[in-house]
Order: sequence, then structure tokens, then C-alpha cells
Amino acid sequence: MALKLRMSRQGRKNLAFYHIVVADSRAARDGKFVEKIGIYDPRLPQDNDKRVVLNAERVKYWLSQGAQPSERVAIFLGKAGLAAMPAQFNRPKKSAPKAKTVARLEEKAAKKAAAEEAAAAAAAAPKEEPAVEAPAAEAPAEATAE
Repeated sequence: MALKLRMSRQGRKNLAFYHIVVADSRAARDGKFVEKIGIYDPRLPQDNDKRVVLNAERVKYWLSQGAQPSERVAIFLGKAGLAAMPAQFNRPKKSAPKAKTVARLEEKAAKKAAAEEAAAAAAAAPKEEPAVEAPAAEAPAEATAE
């Protein structure tokens, strides 16, 4: 039997909390489990001690028996000092903006750069005062004789 240390969802809609359990890897997420070894409550602030509560003795036992932690549970164990901190991979493809958004952002950046260039050019150019022209002698109006 392949054992996993993973989370089992509890609570109602929009107010979830999780039990950290030892379960057969083939069992359903919220289904049958072997033992409950901790609690994770995401509703609590991150600095709260009760956000993640683990039974360290049982965690060590199940790890020695060959149970494999899920990604999230491995991070909890690493922060608690019960196991080595796993490498956390960045998933940029999942959060990358779509092509249309990228094009819109590039267009906006180009407009901003052009505006900054124009402002810099205007600031760098010496300010010339407009030449005041002397009033020209008025030409006599032509009289039309009929």
C-alpha cells in the first residue's frame, strides 16, 4: 500500500479547513484515511501558531514507514523542521498573461516611452523667446475707383 501524507478538505462552502492525514494514495481526497496527524486552517492569519498544527511524533513515524508527503504538506513539514524543505517550483505558464494582454501592455509601454521622450526633448531644448516683429508700415488701402 502506497501511503501519502496529504490534506483532506473539511468545512462548508467558502470556509474550508483541512485535516492532514495519512491515506492510501488510491483513496479519494476526502475519503478513507489511516490516521489524522494534523490540521491546517487557512482562515487564520499566517503568523498564528494554530494555522498549521502537526503531531510531530506521528509525522516522523509515518515518514519512517515510507509515506510520501504531497507538495503542500511537504512545505508545512519543512517549515516545522520535520523534514527537509522541498524545492518550490515557479509555475509561470499558469500565471502568465495571455497574448492579447501582452500586446496591450507592450502598446501602453511604447506610448509611455514616446511621451517620456517628447517630454525630455522639450525640457532639453533651449527655450527661445518668440521674436517680436516691429510693426510694419501699413500699406495704404487701395481705393477702387469706378
